Amino acid sequence: MSVVDSVFLAVSGGQQEVVDWLVEGVGAEVLVTETSAVRLRMRGESAADWLGVVVQPNGYVVPDPEPDEVQAMDGYAIEVQVRGGGSDDILHREAGRLFETLITTRPEVPALLVHNLDTLVSAHLPGAGTHTFDPLITPDVEDIDTWRAWVRG
Repeated sequence: MSVVDSVFLAVSGGQQEVVDWLVEGVGAEVLVTETSAVRLRMRGESAADWLGVVVQPNGYVVPDPEPDEVQAMDGYAIEVQVRGGGSDDILHREAGRLFETLITTRPEVPALLVHNLDTLVSAHLPGAGTHTFDPLITPDVEDIDTWRAWVRG
């Protein structure tokens, strides 16, 4: 099973807004525009090859979730998947670099960095700042008391 890291963003302009940020801000190149996703590639600082990037609507949101189905990423409309890098460690570093670039250039946008959908690494919330979870936690309801203050509701 391949590892995928994701940056979840709460944007009002939709996925094209995020694609434009990636093209302008990190030099990503659009490869394919599909009905519900845009596939890009970008060079990473520590990767010799290209990283794959997919910008798509957040498909993990459960409408009207039961209390035990709540996740940290429920309030985020867009998912930016990052794949590749040659190893999990490189992928994690590159996804972290992308997260940092996005929150530095767009500090008004709430964002989450999630490794493989099971580990909530960092959260950025305008007005509250950026928080890296240490120890790392899940984005699931079992850790809601830890992430609630850092996540868009």
